[in-house]
Amino acid sequence: MYPILRWFLFKFDPEKVHYFTFRLLGFWLKVPFVKPIWKSIYCIKNPLLETTVAGITFPNPVGLAAGFDKNALRINELAACGFGFVEIGTVTPVGQEGNPKPRLFRLLEDEAIINRMGFNNDGAEVIVERLKKLNPECIIGGNIGKNKVTPNEEATSDYLKCYHALEQYVDYFVVNVSSPNTPNLRELQDKEPLTRLLQTLMDERANIKSSKPIFLKIAPDLTDSQLDDIVNIVSETKIAGVIATNTTIERGNLVTSSSIIESTGAGGVSGRPLTKRATEVISYLFQKSNGAFPIIGVGGIYSAEDAIEKLTAGASLVQIYSGFIYKGPALVKRINKAVLKERKKIAHG
Repeated sequence: MYPILRWFLFKFDPEKVHYFTFRLLGFWLKVPFVKPIWKSIYCIKNPLLETTVAGITFPNPVGLAAGFDKNALRINELAACGFGFVEIGTVTPVGQEGNPKPRLFRLLEDEAIINRMGFNNDGAEVIVERLKKLNPECIIGGNIGKNKVTPNEEATSDYLKCYHALEQYVDYFVVNVSSPNTPNLRELQDKEPLTRLLQTLMDERANIKSSKPIFLKIAPDLTDSQLDDIVNIVSETKIAGVIATNTTIERGNLVTSSSIIESTGAGGVSGRPLTKRATEVISYLFQKSNGAFPIIGVGGIYSAEDAIEKLTAGASLVQIYSGFIYKGPALVKRINKAVLKERKKIAHG
């Protein structure tokens, strides 16, 4: 059924379709008796799927990456699609429109997406009001960033504002300094500013006696030397772990014609072209750190095999985004079934 729906939806503007499907999902799961049937189809519950990472027990290891439900509009509906956790955001202190439209593009031949959304979101205050009214049915992550108009020298203040606003309402935090769509944001990945930012957040976490873990989301475009810095920074600041990876600015391995790619302009690529690189980054971090911290693997997961590959490379959890758009909620179920099969093998020796 989903391939037919996708064929229809892919005829229209990607961003408009995104908001349409959000409304459709909300309407559909409010129809009497639909939600329990939907959950019976897509949700797999088994104690063997439960995965404890950074002190949080996730009902299953498959999450929805940030950027899909930026404004915390459909958390429970997405949980009904089988996700064990949903990451909202990126949230900024003040709501902002993001970059000019069009800013979201499909590369069908590559099964990829290019986006330059630019942290469009309703702002921390509005999002917190939604979270206050929610009775969550899954683990919630809060992905936080800075406003576009905030200079990098003042970025820490923005991250602190978001941290304080969301602290009571999310289960873990993600510091996003790796989006390519906010000018100069990636400069915050450099060793000194990144160490300062994370240490300030960790100090504040200690001050308010919070136990909510803080993760760092990194770009796939970092060099080995920069990844070595990340390992050292995690060790030094004692943050919970790393999400690897965000979208890439690399265009070299795309099969879509160069004229089409050039016409879309700047933006981060997600989807199949990221599969190999994201797994390489996970493996490198895991081996260099001797598994000292958890890694959440994301990037180009389109099948159960892709997910298992990332878990085998060293990820504790995985997240999907483009794969969810291209393959639908059945992908979540397939991954959970494959993980369960692997864990049953281990449990039975």
